[in-house]
Amino acid sequence: MTQQSTPPSGHPIARTPDTDPEPQAGPLTELPLEQLPAHLAIIMDGNGRWAQARNLPREAGHKAGAEAVRAVVTECRRIGIRHLTLYTFSSENWNRPKTEISALFTLLLDFLRQELPRLEEQGIALKVLGNLDGLPLAQRTALRHAIKRTAAGPHMTLNLALNYGSRAELIRAVQSFLREGARPEEVTEESLAQRLYTAGQPDPDLLIRTSGEQRLSNYLLYQCAYSELYFTPTPWPDFDATQLRMALEAYAARSRRFGKTQEQIDAH
Repeated sequence: MTQQSTPPSGHPIARTPDTDPEPQAGPLTELPLEQLPAHLAIIMDGNGRWAQARNLPREAGHKAGAEAVRAVVTECRRIGIRHLTLYTFSSENWNRPKTEISALFTLLLDFLRQELPRLEEQGIALKVLGNLDGLPLAQRTALRHAIKRTAAGPHMTLNLALNYGSRAELIRAVQSFLREGARPEEVTEESLAQRLYTAGQPDPDLLIRTSGEQRLSNYLLYQCAYSELYFTPTPWPDFDATQLRMALEAYAARSRRFGKTQEQIDAH
């Protein structure tokens, strides 16, 4: 069972599945709700390589990746995952070619226009993690409109990490303490967490990265201190409901001890 979604403080980072074999696809099964992560974070990697392998422009990979976003959001909402965070555009991604950046932001606008009614219908609240003010005006305006329209969504929170970097997020939190003249004893794990973009949400139980890379890439470094990590060679455009189920089954099979012994866990 993996019922605990917010780990106690002060424990080392959870083991990673660097040597875990890739699960084999089998009949689609439904996991009990208590075995699902309350918060799932995903690094959506491999759009460009997916396109290059097909002799297509990188923009085609991003378009295919947007379709995968729709499928995964829908599936997470269906099975009952309450928080989903997608690494959409990092603060380092500004270093990419301008044509690719332009294509990414055009896709973002298209996604918001097409999916806003569905988000409202499905009760999904949209939030942005990152420096929203640093985005282009059209995207910034559309995002704020979508955030306002979906704010009351009761069933799931969809976080888009946009113009996001975890180190910058932590600096922002420290600056908040300094501006408030906080005393040293007022700086706690709880008060720091309330100054992060994810304030009020549980830490990710599971972080998935697609396309074979095995690193965090400045993503939710504080929040993922005790997350389970799952790496798959599948590129993001090919990551579908079956691939998601495989990751969730691998997560459900793990023992999350949070510093305790297995005997202590079994006793409860």
